[in-house]
Amino acid sequence: MQNWQSLIKTAFSPPSLQVARIWIRQNLLSTWYNALLTLLCLWAVAATLKSLGTWIFTQAQWEVVAVNLRLIFVGRYPVEQLWRLWLVLMLLVAVPTFSWGAIQGWGRKQTLIATGVGLGTIGALVLGKQGFEPIAWIALIAGVSIGAGSLGAWSQRSGRGKILKAWLPLLWFVNFCAMLWLISGGLGLTAVSTTFWNGLLLTLLVAMASIVLSFPLGVLLALGRQSQLPVIRWVSTGYIELIRGLPLIGILFMAQVMLPLLLPPQISVDQLVRAIAGLSLFSAAYLAETVRGGLQSIPNGQWEASRALGLSTPLTLGLIVLPQALRTVVPAIVGQFISLFKDTALLSIVGLVELTGIARSITSQAEYLGRYAEVYLAIGLMYWLFCYSLSLASRRLELPSGS
Repeated sequence: MQNWQSLIKTAFSPPSLQVARIWIRQNLLSTWYNALLTLLCLWAVAATLKSLGTWIFTQAQWEVVAVNLRLIFVGRYPVEQLWRLWLVLMLLVAVPTFSWGAIQGWGRKQTLIATGVGLGTIGALVLGKQGFEPIAWIALIAGVSIGAGSLGAWSQRSGRGKILKAWLPLLWFVNFCAMLWLISGGLGLTAVSTTFWNGLLLTLLVAMASIVLSFPLGVLLALGRQSQLPVIRWVSTGYIELIRGLPLIGILFMAQVMLPLLLPPQISVDQLVRAIAGLSLFSAAYLAETVRGGLQSIPNGQWEASRALGLSTPLTLGLIVLPQALRTVVPAIVGQFISLFKDTALLSIVGLVELTGIARSITSQAEYLGRYAEVYLAIGLMYWLFCYSLSLASRRLELPSGS
């Protein structure tokens, strides 16, 4: 109680108000035209917020989103198999929270955030008049996320953190394979065709697969462009410059049309696989230049010191150079991942009904003709949430260990 009182007194003490007044006077009211510009900006912001708030709370028809919520999230996925997607969501939440707890720790703040996100989602489902089953699943997933994060933090405190960090890549790979098995079926589960993978499900799956495939390919291309072997350097440079000179939509069409022609006739490539291949090949070229910039930032003294210690070139790259180079360019790499996530909106042009394609199908329903603003605002909010989550995660990766 005394801590809260001291914080309130500090926040509203005269010195704090004096500092605020000085800052406002120096930055917003320093001259007459700055004061006029500040007043005009405040008026524009207030008018915009008033109009937007009036439309959101009095004019918008949000039932178009509430009624089509399942269509937005999972598209035409069979209703009787939706329990598999809930398990996928649970795995998608549990493994990252466990990894977060094992690497960064998991305290009261993270628990409150997980609880708040769970309660907020439950509240949105209640307002959207969803049934009891989604609310129960969300509550279970929130509890699993808190438990997984706490378990990871406990393992870190118990001294098993270094062992777990070494096994985390394998855990993520196994988790991705398990999610793919649950979604597609087989091995005891009813198979679900990729034509029924729509909406947010398809967007997330394509983005995750493209990120996983493009990152190692981009690293190899960056190393190849700096190779001492002329053939490897020329091939890597030619690929990077060729792909960066082509638009993404052209590469997607080429992957849909030309990839089956390059394979034997008896091999049939799914349309979804072709789209993932196009996105991965496109993103790898940009990631290669980003990683190459990180490699060039490492001084030559690192190489000379490793040679003096008797380390081979692969060990030098894997243990010394690449970890430093990748940490240097984490913001640029995550920025490329965010662009890749948003680029999945182009998949609807090649016949895949992802999040944007689902939005177009909803707005074409007879009872909701013309309700573009509500649908696209909800879709845009979903894109922003995932992109901002990637940005927050990258900030944690930028911090030095132990901070």
